[in-house]
Amino acid sequence: MDKIIALTFDDGPNTVTTPQVLDILEKHNIPASFFVCGKNINADSEKVMKRAFSLGCEIHNHSKTHSDMTKMTVEEISHEINFTSDAVEKAIGVRPKFFRPPYIAVNETMFENIDLPFIQGVGAEDYLDEVSAEERYKRIISQSKDGIIILLHDAEGNFRTVDALEMIIPKLKEENYRFVTVSGLFKEKNVTPQGGILYTSAMQTERYYH
Repeated sequence: MDKIIALTFDDGPNTVTTPQVLDILEKHNIPASFFVCGKNINADSEKVMKRAFSLGCEIHNHSKTHSDMTKMTVEEISHEINFTSDAVEKAIGVRPKFFRPPYIAVNETMFENIDLPFIQGVGAEDYLDEVSAEERYKRIISQSKDGIIILLHDAEGNFRTVDALEMIIPKLKEENYRFVTVSGLFKEKNVTPQGGILYTSAMQTERYYH
């Protein structure tokens, strides 16, 4: 039986690195899920999101300003989420179904007031310039297993992750992984995402406690 895995990207959309990621996804004919920041959505980056959506990718919520939301009031949290979800829905006609907290910083107030499943993932510190493309590749491959969510970044100028992708995708295909969206991952694993869980794997059941 084949194994499934979900590629995800944070901190877009932009008109430099996001299109480079999309070129690779299109070349390999696989989908991914993009967790976008509302502050980055404008007339030009909307076109990039529309292209991603047309390729079968999903667009989800990564807040408006990428600030530490554990320090926010309920009203501020609501604004961060609604601003970005509204902007995504305006661009592609579909509202985000998942949320990734900035810095993976969470608290009970966020869980109580954000009505979306929380997504984490296995990463490679690919937001750090000193982590080479080869090292990013090695870290992702070593953590990959059936049902896992991979957390990478398509922030503008992050060319090392673009380079790493050209190694990661063929290697995972060689290891009989099939790439799906985050929604597809939960659907194929027959899991309904629950509140209070910070998902790195679709099969995760342990709840978050502050």
